[in-house]
Amino acid sequence: MIRFAMVLAIAFAAALPARAEVQIEEVVSPGGITAWLVREPSIPFLALELRFRGGASLDAPGKRGAINLMTGLLEEGAGDLDARAFARAQESLAASFGYDIGDDALSVSAKFLTENRDEAIELLRASIIEPSFAPAALERVREQVLTGLRSDAKDPDEIARRTFDAMAYGDHPYGSQYEGTIDSVAALTREDMLAAHGAVFAKDRLYVGVAGDITPEELGPMLDALLGALPEEGAPMPERAPILIKGGTTVVPFETPQSVAIFGQSGIAQDDPDYFAASVLNQVIGAGGFESRLMTEVREKRGLTYGVYSFLVPQDYAETVQGQVASANDSIAEAVSVIRDEWARAADEGITQEELDAAKTYITGAYPLRFDGNGPIARIMVGMQMLGLPIDYIATRNDKVEAVTLDDVARVAGELLDPEGLHFVVVGQPEGLESSVAN
Repeated sequence: MIRFAMVLAIAFAAALPARAEVQIEEVVSPGGITAWLVREPSIPFLALELRFRGGASLDAPGKRGAINLMTGLLEEGAGDLDARAFARAQESLAASFGYDIGDDALSVSAKFLTENRDEAIELLRASIIEPSFAPAALERVREQVLTGLRSDAKDPDEIARRTFDAMAYGDHPYGSQYEGTIDSVAALTREDMLAAHGAVFAKDRLYVGVAGDITPEELGPMLDALLGALPEEGAPMPERAPILIKGGTTVVPFETPQSVAIFGQSGIAQDDPDYFAASVLNQVIGAGGFESRLMTEVREKRGLTYGVYSFLVPQDYAETVQGQVASANDSIAEAVSVIRDEWARAADEGITQEELDAAKTYITGAYPLRFDGNGPIARIMVGMQMLGLPIDYIATRNDKVEAVTLDDVARVAGELLDPEGLHFVVVGQPEGLESSVAN
């Protein structure tokens, strides 16, 4: 493992200077699996990112939390290996596997040395194709999930998030925690794990990114060895989620000296031609840290919070603009009022040339920093594929940001920002705030 850590450190350092021009190749395996590849032969190391569209949103009716629980079991034994043997096998190969689940995708990340590639791929294949879902492991991971759910039930931030999502998305999977509920998780069986596995792991929703020491000729057979046994199709994808939430305020009583709030409204899709203008706008309003308007007005000028932020949330089946803030119970009402005012000011007036220039400088300058190693590059390539972006997007992305004009931002601000449609979910004991919904 020491050697693996040293190679990782070298790979990280070596990746930085060369990432201004990332050369991506499309590789199609003999079995028809498509991957995007960035070759880096100077370091004997490979990073692999697999993503399966649908993620936890593919939970079967009445089985909420099944795909999350199944994902937690992928490294708890596979084939003839129990959890301990699987962990020892990873360690002996100096390999690192990670499994992650979200509303829209299940991700598998792997890093390993070139010399151990075949053995690492076989071990990874076993975890993906033939996880054991052993009863003891199932109960252990189930208890971990239940412990998290019990903790979430006492966390005002989680309460605010769950309340907002339920109001925004209703019966759509986005409207509930992908971790499930205490009751739903407690009822899940090994048969449910097998069904959840079959719903997600299929070739018709697979995206692959690879960065490191491998040639296209080597990559194709490796992909078939790893993924060739996957079924062709998985569960049907969800329908789009209507944004049901209306402007107003929802107060959720909770005993705490500080209220927390999630706020949001309908948003913009990431493939919308105006998305870059919306990103610049959001950078100015609430994503720009201490330079953002919300931080200036709510924290710096009035001292109402330690932090307030906004962010674009372009999910696969719905788009929102959201934000968060926390403030003392006797000042949260003023914080909410200031945020509404800033939303309205931006919608009416747009932003200044100085703000536009600063936002562009940050967004374009921060982009190359994302390519800080083979793992991040593999993840970025997978994200590009899922969005349907062209293979040369990395080279042209900053040009699209630079092309945004002041008029573009003003127009998008007027179309996107809806002060009357902005809804605040406030958890705490806020003074001067009551639940209300706009007509």
